[in-house]
Amino acid sequence: MFNKMRKTKEKDVPVTKEEVLRHPMPNHVAIIMDGNGRWAKKRALPRAAGHYEGMQVVRKITRFANELGIQILSLYAFSTENWKRPKSEVDYLMKLPEQFLTTFLPELVAENVKVQVIGHTEALPDHTRRAVEKAVEETSGNTGLVLNFALNYGSRAEITAAVKQIAKDVERGMLAPEDITEPLISSYLMTSGLADPDLLIRTSGEIRLSNFMLWQLAYTELWFTDVLWPDFTEQHFLEAIAAYQRRDRRFGGVSAR
Repeated sequence: MFNKMRKTKEKDVPVTKEEVLRHPMPNHVAIIMDGNGRWAKKRALPRAAGHYEGMQVVRKITRFANELGIQILSLYAFSTENWKRPKSEVDYLMKLPEQFLTTFLPELVAENVKVQVIGHTEALPDHTRRAVEKAVEETSGNTGLVLNFALNYGSRAEITAAVKQIAKDVERGMLAPEDITEPLISSYLMTSGLADPDLLIRTSGEIRLSNFMLWQLAYTELWFTDVLWPDFTEQHFLEAIAAYQRRDRRFGGVSAR
């Protein structure tokens, strides 16, 4: 109930781009893009239609985040659990990165956006992996917004793999147990080199993390909305950022206010 009340209060505050730009911006925004299937069902459309519309929103929000000067935009595109969905839906989802990047890549290059991917991409179909690798390669020299796709990603699997690698490096004598610190663990994760998210947005009314960046979200501000991802707009994005800007980020300390 408290989350719902807080969410409604924040959404009632009118927000403009100019107002948001007057305050410190989150450097890294992560989004759990949820609700494509429900959006399609409400319109008696196949689920694929919802995923297609959701990809158009990715394009729109990427442009807007770049305009606002956000440094990193991480998007949870496909989880390790999503393979459980019907084969026809998974097959369509595996085609979307290819369709999206083929049409959007020239703009990403022109706008100085750098594409990165976290996740077990080796398990993706060849055509999906080739499209992703091409986007990463062709934008590797860009220095603007980092567009970070989480594709076939699961945080517990990520942390497990990191722990295994650390254990191997200790066994080989490359590390001593006392060398294991939080920064070292972070360096073994797929997000190594990226700052932790400042703000997490989740759409569709679900209030959970769904195995997304569990280590990295330790002190991230969370913002939930009932809006389904295909209906998510630049205005909703501004509302989330404004809510972040109103919060007192103490990181376990005492408020300076």
